[in-house]
Amino acid sequence: MKKYIIYSAILVVGLVLGYVFFGNASEGASNTKSISEIPENTEAEIQMWTCSMHPQIMQPEPGDCPICGMDLIPAEAGADGLAMNEIKMTENAMALANIQTTIVGNVSGTDENILSLSGKIMANEEANAVQASYFEGRIEKLNVNFTGEEVQKGQLLATIYAPTLVAAQQELLTASSMKASQPALYNAVRNKLKLWKLSESQINQIESSGKVRENFPIYATVSGTVSQKMAEEGDYVKQGQPIVKVSDLGTVWAMFDAYENQISQLKEGQKITVTTNAYPSKQFEATVSFIDPTLNTKSRTVSVRATLNNKEDLLKPGMFVSAIVQMSKGNSMQSQITIPATAVLWTGNRSLVYVKTNPHQPVFEMREVTLGTKNGDVYTIVDGLNNGEEIVTNGTFTVDAAAQLQGKKSMMNTNEGKTMTGH
Repeated sequence: MKKYIIYSAILVVGLVLGYVFFGNASEGASNTKSISEIPENTEAEIQMWTCSMHPQIMQPEPGDCPICGMDLIPAEAGADGLAMNEIKMTENAMALANIQTTIVGNVSGTDENILSLSGKIMANEEANAVQASYFEGRIEKLNVNFTGEEVQKGQLLATIYAPTLVAAQQELLTASSMKASQPALYNAVRNKLKLWKLSESQINQIESSGKVRENFPIYATVSGTVSQKMAEEGDYVKQGQPIVKVSDLGTVWAMFDAYENQISQLKEGQKITVTTNAYPSKQFEATVSFIDPTLNTKSRTVSVRATLNNKEDLLKPGMFVSAIVQMSKGNSMQSQITIPATAVLWTGNRSLVYVKTNPHQPVFEMREVTLGTKNGDVYTIVDGLNNGEEIVTNGTFTVDAAAQLQGKKSMMNTNEGKTMTGH
């Protein structure tokens, strides 16, 4: 009985020791086999090598950096599934940088189909007149007292003492006595006085009275506002010398500055609506009458002019005004895409925007676009964007800075993202 117990104990101990030594070894062999069954080239197919100093360098095998010669290190696995030029930002970074996006689309025929201009009111140069002295003499009396005074056509402006007219009157009286025998001389003397703007009635009065006048009047030939006094009482004036400048403010000019990129949208005959701060609730209708053929090289603008009716005398020269130009059908932006100016990064040669490539995640890609005209704070896009795409409209510089830090294509980096070398 004792021997049976001893044999049983030896058998149990042997089984336990066998399991300990041979059971673990079999498990190790099994584990080793399962690991060896994993394809060795799975990681190698996606493994890329980059330079720690130049992250734009990417090549599919280890080696030296072609820029600095340093040993390449394994690049981070593309766990996010991003394309070469895409950048992903966190939601926290998006909120801190206040990055906002907008879906772009076609502009309807009634939206933004206008052009805004700024300018000021000027006197109509076509309605300006200069009142000059028709003969040489001294101004004895000047009836214009100040600039801005209203004058009417036919009003007496000045009285002038003219020695040459005194001699001409003596000739008239002498020729009048001989007009029967020398009619040609008589008519020549009368025509001479007419050239000095003496009327028929004045000449007849001198001839009938037989007296010589020393002072002669100058009458206004137009109605308007005195814009400049060019002589004073007691001044000696020559024949043809200006005395006053008169402006007819019944019509005025509205002069606007149009930028270089707006010229193509302007044509003579376009209807405009003019407003001024003096009368914010009143609108003045006009038509573009002139576009300056030369460009101001300093301001890069051209002058655009419209003539306004000012019979109520509401518009004063020097007033600042703004205008809305109704663009013609040919210049309509129905087939163009518009984006805010804040969305554009302009480098001088290139115009760049950031497009959101994943609608559910903050993934962006830089894209070069071709800009058209600028209307206010909106650009039209000629090429580079499609209808319905989502772009960054606020915080564009922040997104570009993140792309630069990651070695992606950016405003300062014109390379097509990572630089691929090797095979």
